[in-house]
Amino acid sequence: MEKIIENPDAADGAANSPVYIPPLQLTAGQSPPVAANQGLSYMALDRDGDAGTTAATEAALKQIAEGKGQAIIDMLDNAPPGPIETEWGLGFRNYSECVEYIRANNIEAPEGGLALPLPYTINEQPTYSVVSSNALWRDPSREMEAEALRKEEQDNARRRLYFPHVMRDARRIEAYYPGLSPSSAECMDKLGVSLAHCESKCENFYDSAEVERVFYPEIEKLLLEFFPGATDAFVYNHDVFDKDYQGDRTEDQDNKNPGVNKNYANLVHNDLNDNSGRVRCRELLTKNLRNFGREQHYTEAEADAKMSRRFMSINLAKPMETVQQNPFVLCAWPSFADQPYINNYRIYDDRVGETTRFTNRPDHEWYWFPQQKPTEVSMLKCYDSVTDGSVSRWSFHTACVDPTAPEDAPCRRNVVVRSYVFF
Repeated sequence: MEKIIENPDAADGAANSPVYIPPLQLTAGQSPPVAANQGLSYMALDRDGDAGTTAATEAALKQIAEGKGQAIIDMLDNAPPGPIETEWGLGFRNYSECVEYIRANNIEAPEGGLALPLPYTINEQPTYSVVSSNALWRDPSREMEAEALRKEEQDNARRRLYFPHVMRDARRIEAYYPGLSPSSAECMDKLGVSLAHCESKCENFYDSAEVERVFYPEIEKLLLEFFPGATDAFVYNHDVFDKDYQGDRTEDQDNKNPGVNKNYANLVHNDLNDNSGRVRCRELLTKNLRNFGREQHYTEAEADAKMSRRFMSINLAKPMETVQQNPFVLCAWPSFADQPYINNYRIYDDRVGETTRFTNRPDHEWYWFPQQKPTEVSMLKCYDSVTDGSVSRWSFHTACVDPTAPEDAPCRRNVVVRSYVFF
């Protein structure tokens, strides 16, 4: 049975609010998250249609003032040189130090695998990130708040350590789970990761209009064929990653152009959670909010009906060339199914998004696709509405640095699309 958490203190406001407020639907056997508001969405703290953004900003500033985050930084800065003993295992302040430990201790990986450092947070409290488009950054009267929030964003990257992990070759999943093909819906149901094949006709992935016109329909077709019983697949945005790109990187949301990302997400995380998986879906269906794909025209009642059946959020990553450095790595659901996640709140002017982070466990089951080819599409689940524990809810993931790659190996160039699949 799913566990639904409601906040009685927010009930009166929620009943009269035009904002969609989902119940927190935990997976059977999962511990409650490390989150504000007892895990309830900030949408429940709506004030005059602000979708909880004012309350979230206030909470962010209050948490900074309490100083717990600074205490973690001070602990790391004052720790003696070398590895740091933590409740989550032996951690390292930098990547190279962790690589040296892996080599000195002869940590080996199975065939096709790789042992390498992965960056995890050691901050077990919610975090807040005010997005670049937020009006706060352009308000002279809030300059001191902006300065504090900007510093906090930078400091979040300092509250992490590298931990040694072994990657398994995801193409060899059947060796670990007999009868389970990595290129199957069953693999996604069990592990939250899978592999698909795509020979795209999109010629220029830096042209956002062409990506939306050509690649989005290709991926929607792929998803409908990949998942038996799927009735609708909807790609709603994408990102391009290329550290060495020399052209214009500018993001233009109004014209559905995500720009080109220079940086890779170098922290273990997931893009959605129990709240945001539902909120993001409903705002796309009813409002087309930040939707780069097909326009949706659902009434609230129609959206509720569509979301009353199973639906999933799937991210798909396709290389533009064979990946040599900065690969994606993906963690299998069974190895963290009971682990509480840690909320990160992304504060917009009109909504509060939620992503998640995780602390280290030595037995996290990690996979990668060595030398991933342009025709290979890695798939990871960011959300599943099924909560009874019978299927994976999500995978978490990160980018990493391959210590065995040549020093001059080019960094990953790929396109990542985000989608919902409905049944």
